[in-house]
Amino acid sequence: MIAGLRVFDTHTHMGRARHSGRMQTMDDMLRSMDKSGVDRSLLIPFPAVDDHAREHNEIAAALCAHPDRFCAAACVHPFAPEFRDEVRRCAVELGFVALKLQPQFHPLNPLSPRSDFFWEAALDHDLPVIVHTGAGAPLALPSLYIDVARRFPALRIVLAHSGGSSYFLEAIVAAKTCPNIWLELSSLMPHHITEVLAHVGEDRLMIGSDLPESVETEIGKIVSLARPAILWDTPVALFRRR
Repeated sequence: MIAGLRVFDTHTHMGRARHSGRMQTMDDMLRSMDKSGVDRSLLIPFPAVDDHAREHNEIAAALCAHPDRFCAAACVHPFAPEFRDEVRRCAVELGFVALKLQPQFHPLNPLSPRSDFFWEAALDHDLPVIVHTGAGAPLALPSLYIDVARRFPALRIVLAHSGGSSYFLEAIVAAKTCPNIWLELSSLMPHHITEVLAHVGEDRLMIGSDLPESVETEIGKIVSLARPAILWDTPVALFRRR
């Protein structure tokens, strides 16, 4: 807890990153969480890895060891031959609660019907989709996911980073247009968050850190506003097993 508020960090990465060389173990995550006062974290593999299954298995082991501290999202290259089978395994066998799309590394056009298999895989297993937005445009533009949200009204979509500083107004429009779009606020400046709060209800907002060195800064922006729904209630409701 921080200042008497429970904290759910909805954007963290564990494992090995092929693109950056980063590595985060379960113990690294727990140390960072305990130091910063984070109660629970959503673990996501890095977007570029050598072995999807290995990364998911290590995260699954962390879930088993600390079910009160962790939940998890699968992250598989959409065009990998094992995509559907691995999403099913993560959801059914490993207990993961979300699916991540990273447009910088996953060239999936959300406007194309040929991409529908991705959203359908999430719906098959009742998984919210977390989409990185901001860096990586045009496929990472928040506005592109309005069409997806309208065509799949039962699909729950989280726009990670809320489009970042460049596209946060687009993220606001997307959330105002589609009730099945949530916003995750990491990387926004405090005055951007104030603007988001003026237009989007706290029941569709959540916080994330992305990287351990950002935890105190990212979480602190919301703790300073004393918004318990954003810090805990909203993500707990969204990422619960149904």
